Amino acid sequence: MRRSTDHILTSHAGSLPRTPELIAANEARSFADDGFTLESTPAFEGLLQDAVTDLVARQKALGIDVPNDGEYGKAMSSAVDYGAWWTYSFQRTGGLELTEFNPITAGPVRSEPGNVRLTSFADRRDWTRFAEAYQDPTSGIALGKNATAFPTATGPISYTGHDAIVRDVANLKAALAASDLSEGFITALSPGSASRIGNEYYATEEEFIWAWADVLREEYLAITDAGLIVQIDDPSIAENWDQVNPEPSVEDYLAFTRIRVEALNHALRGIPEEQVRFHLCWGSWHGPHTTDLEMTHLVDTMLSINAGGYSFEAANARHEHEWRVWEDTALPEGKVIIPGIVSHATNVVEHPELVAERIERFASVVGRENVIASTDCGLGGRIHPQIAVAKLDALGQGARIASERLWR
Repeated sequence: MRRSTDHILTSHAGSLPRTPELIAANEARSFADDGFTLESTPAFEGLLQDAVTDLVARQKALGIDVPNDGEYGKAMSSAVDYGAWWTYSFQRTGGLELTEFNPITAGPVRSEPGNVRLTSFADRRDWTRFAEAYQDPTSGIALGKNATAFPTATGPISYTGHDAIVRDVANLKAALAASDLSEGFITALSPGSASRIGNEYYATEEEFIWAWADVLREEYLAITDAGLIVQIDDPSIAENWDQVNPEPSVEDYLAFTRIRVEALNHALRGIPEEQVRFHLCWGSWHGPHTTDLEMTHLVDTMLSINAGGYSFEAANARHEHEWRVWEDTALPEGKVIIPGIVSHATNVVEHPELVAERIERFASVVGRENVIASTDCGLGGRIHPQIAVAKLDALGQGARIASERLWR
């Protein structure tokens, strides 16, 4: 994993807007007999490869030092889609089938002290507190359209995505070579986030999470064995807090979260930490987020994950002030932070001077060499492509301004 040795490096959180051609091609794909596995064709694979090559070149031109494939290998069939980072896993896992259960619309589940349980997405505390806004199609909160339905585990789960991850790795490595870039990353789901679908097979939630750890480890290894960096996408670490109703104690919640961290570390065993980035966020939908758990309660849990870099939201109106957490938190030796410096949560494009100021704040508390400037969360499926380009451009400009000041 590169470090900011002579200038502030830039990256992003993973998802980037798909091209109209790629969205249309995904929309045109047919489903297998199971009703949720998207079938592919040589023509589609060729389109995907060309799109990734072009995307990496565009990232380089915008000043992104550590690019990725934009998650283009994760199907998105609509310009607005907040779930592609998760739903792709259904395509790569055996033991799943469609049932009547849907984690988005399922009935409420109530927790009690000492017994934390996830409720449905629709029963989230922020969603119910602002029910009128969430149900108003003109409010700007809509989550768009997922490419596939949500299945349920009805048998032992297994990794079946070998061909897909080999394709994603090959596409990114070819694109990096074409743009003369040395480092790139591919995102992969965490066991804790993956396990939030229906389960009719495993006896306990814990068994289900550990099963996902074994499944997803195969994807992590495929990425890192190829010499790339894997970014673990795990909003569940922070986002689950809002999905517990009523609000639990922080102590109960962190105990509930511990198994998710342990399972992830088990899945990462033996993988060099310098090839692992971890992404934490509070969910990327454009809602009020008044029930987000403060970063101060999560930072130690995040740092207990065996990664070399930690990506987190730090540029939006709910979490920008939390940079001060690092005044009282020691970043472990050899680790880097990858804070959000521009946000997916607003169409306003950050001024490069503001970008520079945000970078300099983090550099002042953890050291300039330990900061990689990034985005809060994925831009793809959340903001217009033209605005996403402008934000990445502002990120690059601001990083250059900050670098001039920090290395003068």
